[in-house]
This record gives sequence, C-alpha cells and structure tokens, in this order.
Amino acid sequence: MINRREVREVVLQSLYAYEVGKNPIKEIRSFLMEKRLGGDTDALRFAEKLFLLTLEESDELDSIIEKHINNWEIHRLAMLDKLILRIAICELLHFAEIPTKVTINEAIELAKSYSTAKSGRFVNGVVDAAMEQLKSEGKLIKTGRGLIDQPPKPDTGSRS
Repeated sequence: MINRREVREVVLQSLYAYEVGKNPIKEIRSFLMEKRLGGDTDALRFAEKLFLLTLEESDELDSIIEKHINNWEIHRLAMLDKLILRIAICELLHFAEIPTKVTINEAIELAKSYSTAKSGRFVNGVVDAAMEQLKSEGKLIKTGRGLIDQPPKPDTGSRS
C-alpha cells in the first residue's frame, strides 16, 4: 500500500511533465502514475482524480493563488511552487474527506522537498490564506470526524 504523500509526489511529477514536457496525459498516466503506483488501485484512483481536477481547473486555481501572492505575478512564480499550490487548493476544494491541516502540511512538505529553501513558508502562507478565503465564501466543504468546523445545518423542520 502506497501512502498519499507518495501519491501527491507522483501527481506533482505528472503535472510537471505535462506543463514543462508537454507530455500527453495518456503517456503520463502510463509511464508515471501506473509505473510508480503499481497495482494499488485506490492510490491510482486518487492520483488520477487529483491530477485531472488540477489540470481542468488550473485557471480557477491560479485565480485563487493570484489573490494571495502580494507583489507577485503568477507567471513569475517558480513552476514547482505554482504546481504545489494548485494541488493543495484543488485538494481543499474537491476532497471533502481530507482534513485541511493534512492538505497544508503535505503541501509544505512537497515544497520543502522539491522546491527552494523558502518555499515551505511561502506555500504555507498562500494555502492558509486561500483556505480562509474559500471558507468565507462557503466553498470549503469538509465532512467527517476531525475535519473543519462546520456551521450547524439549518433545521428543515422535518423529522424522520
């Protein structure tokens, strides 16, 4: 069984191969994802979902990132930092079962491992600010024990 940190690393490498190498998605899936994740279907499913959603929503994710990078333009960000930020914000938006703290910690660790010495702090600040924005806009939906504080659901008046 492969842990999710390894899966996130594969997704980061896959996004990099797509952005920089212009490799076709089918090729990335075969040579990066399937090869690295082997027969772990759950890991492969998670990787594919995170990879594809991050690609599909890159414009929206970049828009969120831009709001939180003071005095910077998104095209000037280090490619790996931008990809890590996209992954983290995508995970915040679309993976209700993953606690926000896990998403932020994983993004920081990816930045420390794959980017510059200061990237961990930078990624932490941007993802934290994006999380607060998404929370205030009602776009951050987390379910399950130990996840984000959710306002109580309104009483619909019907009792079963």
